[in-house]
Amino acid sequence: MDRVALVTGGTRGIGKAISVALKDAGYRVAANYFGNVEAAKQFTEETGIPAYRFDVSSFAECEAAIQKITAELGPVEILVNNAGITRDATLHRMTYEQWEDVIQTNLTSCFNMARCVIESMRDRGFGRIVNVGSINGQAGQYGQVNYAAAKSGIHGFTKALAQEGAAKGITVNAIAPGYVDTDMVRAVPHAVLEKIIARIPAGRLGRAEDIARGVLFLVADDADFVTGATISINGGQHMY
Repeated sequence: MDRVALVTGGTRGIGKAISVALKDAGYRVAANYFGNVEAAKQFTEETGIPAYRFDVSSFAECEAAIQKITAELGPVEILVNNAGITRDATLHRMTYEQWEDVIQTNLTSCFNMARCVIESMRDRGFGRIVNVGSINGQAGQYGQVNYAAAKSGIHGFTKALAQEGAAKGITVNAIAPGYVDTDMVRAVPHAVLEKIIARIPAGRLGRAEDIARGVLFLVADDADFVTGATISINGGQHMY
């Protein structure tokens, strides 16, 4: 498979599983990271997938990174917008910085990355963009007005861009994971986590590989009639 795939936040958690699944399927993969240098180094040593450090909330850094990846691997034909952070607080205690950090990293990054690859995809007549939303962007969550707003925005962004790209061979879809067994979820207090699992009909947390399999389906060449969709992978916790 000659196609180049770029996964933001691609060296840990769900992003790591997506990167590895894409590589195993034969794609040439680039993984983005920003904060955890040691984890990215270990990721590349373990997987052989090159990791590129840049801030997805900065348009200039995204633009430079796409140019570098294109020069080293080839044009990006598959983009997985997975990077995300949390800065939880109830609204009456939330600072502007907590709001802005989450909106910029989780939502504006989707614009930054898609804008930097969309012209090349249009020129080539092929593109696959998968945006990772969240069950909390569909159902809301106490203490996460910033995160829920950003993830909900991703779902609207996906539908609008899908309409623009369809005639050019570009599909744009979203995956809305439920609660997945990652570092972010493990940081939730145990008592709260037990309550969350009790609300999941499947009786367990998701696995990162569950999400990766959804991505593989959406980026395939023959998934060209699936666009503007949101696939909920949440064990039946929220049916939207």
